[in-house]
Amino acid sequence: MKRIGLLSDTHSYMDAAIVQHLSACDEIWHAGDFGEITVHETLANLKPLTGVYGNIDAPEIRHLHPELQVFMCEGVKVMMIHIGGYPGKYAPYVKGLLKLHQPKLFICGHSHICKVMYDDTLQCLHMNPGAAGRSGWHAIRTLLRFTINGDKIQDCEVIELGKR
Repeated sequence: MKRIGLLSDTHSYMDAAIVQHLSACDEIWHAGDFGEITVHETLANLKPLTGVYGNIDAPEIRHLHPELQVFMCEGVKVMMIHIGGYPGKYAPYVKGLLKLHQPKLFICGHSHICKVMYDDTLQCLHMNPGAAGRSGWHAIRTLLRFTINGDKIQDCEVIELGKR
């Protein structure tokens, strides 16, 4: 069983609330737009970190994190990319990647909209943790925590971190 902390769109911003909520997790996943390298360093020093780069990330982040991650966590195949869309509104190239990799869990960021929804067509759970940083148009900063237990994704929590 793994407890996952999922965040995105930090845009160079880290605070004690983010660290506090992620410290209870086994792994941290970041769905892009880290911003400054210090965000990567803080998260990587806290827990094992898996991430993808986002559209604002500089070469130093892009050297550490790929554009696309496809990996197994326990019995769940995960696909993560920064710009992806959501069920019924996937970016065209992402739809092809989803059909190719057939993940059970699809994660993206970019929109700054926290969203968890199931795609019946692809038999896949979609997660976007919203934005944990202060840059952007979102009103409330968010992240997600959930558990992967074997082949089950469970105990999903939306964590509100306060106003932008």
